[in-house]
Amino acid sequence: MVKYAIEPDRLSNTFAALADPTRREILLYLISGEATVKELAEPFNMSLPGISKHLKVLEKAGLIERGREAQWRPCKIKADPLKEASGWLDRYRHFWEQSFDRLDEYLKQVQAQETEQKNKGTL
Repeated sequence: MVKYAIEPDRLSNTFAALADPTRREILLYLISGEATVKELAEPFNMSLPGISKHLKVLEKAGLIERGREAQWRPCKIKADPLKEASGWLDRYRHFWEQSFDRLDEYLKQVQAQETEQKNKGTL
């Protein structure tokens, strides 16, 4: 029997990278501009090898790009994978909005019934 290795798609890589809170914080930090590995490690009180592991995951997912300037390796955010993830999530926005609208309508009905019961009890 032949087994085929299934490569994760880009969206799966994006969500896997975003699953870690440290990597999400790194992306937030990079919104303001490029940063070196040392600069990224400082706010997390993390070793350079530790932060490098997170950066490799982000780079593999296409969420950051690492340059090379002499001995510096500045990192910068790449938005395309985030745009794809946002687009995928937007397909479910209508579903959630409808669910919240139904919940809102139900709560209004419950409140109206409670008000009606209170008024009947006081009359």
